[in-house]
Amino acid sequence: MEALMHAPRLPASVQAPAAVVMVRPHRFHPNPETAADNAFQSGACGASAETARIARQARDEFDAAVHRLESAGVTVHRFDDDGRHDTPDAVFPNNWFSTHAGGRVALYPMCSPNRRRERRADIIEWLKRYYRVSDVVDYSGHEPDDRFLEGTGAMVLDQVGRLAWVARSRRADPVLLERFCAQFGYEPVLFDTADADGRPVYHTNVLMCIATDFVLVGADLIASPGQRAEVLRRLHDSGRDIITLSEAQIREFAGNALELSTREGGRRLALSARAAAALTPAQRQRIERSAPLLPLAVPTIERAGGSVRCMLAGIHLAPRPSGA
Repeated sequence: MEALMHAPRLPASVQAPAAVVMVRPHRFHPNPETAADNAFQSGACGASAETARIARQARDEFDAAVHRLESAGVTVHRFDDDGRHDTPDAVFPNNWFSTHAGGRVALYPMCSPNRRRERRADIIEWLKRYYRVSDVVDYSGHEPDDRFLEGTGAMVLDQVGRLAWVARSRRADPVLLERFCAQFGYEPVLFDTADADGRPVYHTNVLMCIATDFVLVGADLIASPGQRAEVLRRLHDSGRDIITLSEAQIREFAGNALELSTREGGRRLALSARAAAALTPAQRQRIERSAPLLPLAVPTIERAGGSVRCMLAGIHLAPRPSGA
């Protein structure tokens, strides 16, 4: 685990965290347990030598991404996956925990058995030491009942409007969603999705990003015209600029982005280099009125079916005073 390098400040935007938790992968590879419903995943590994090479590339991409984020003024709390528990997707911590204003933390039930081993008590204890944490709500006990809610992968949270946007999938149980929203003060907004092959999108955060002043949304993947119109209406009512993404752009992870606050008080949109390249000049211009792009090159990590937003667990907690 990397020591706290900078004293975190309260975010300049309620929506955009100023600090993130990231987990450096050890035995990264595309996870065969998640491949069935993750259409963004690209291929399994072959020989052990190839697996080792891919794992090294993922670590190199991770280290470069951390450096880029810190250089941009984002506080990164880095933890290492030691590889003992066979957790190929450990680099995506946003699925197993989330943090919330008022000192609350949620732990989530995960669909794939090997992803359940990503939950780490040491990370939660570290958060309690450096941030004000008053309550940890653990939903993971629902896994034996096949009820799953994979954190801010399954939910895209509007911290201002207190809405939880959710694409229906096996990884977003509606009963657990209602329970989470009642306990954490969100209104659930459920909708159905389908890609060109008729498959539902596995996680909401690959087709939607809520930022302070704008929204990125793959509206064409919302299956019902009525639901699509209602989603767009409610997004419009938030007062944000609605930037619609094509299915091709969603496939390039253009929706898998996270707005972050910097120590200097500005905001940046973290996304992959692949995602940034998929945006049109007009879309980039609209985004950068509010948050300049911060592209991170993670092509190996993207083989697992997630991108930059999945790598970032945003911290919405108040920091403890130095030395507390």
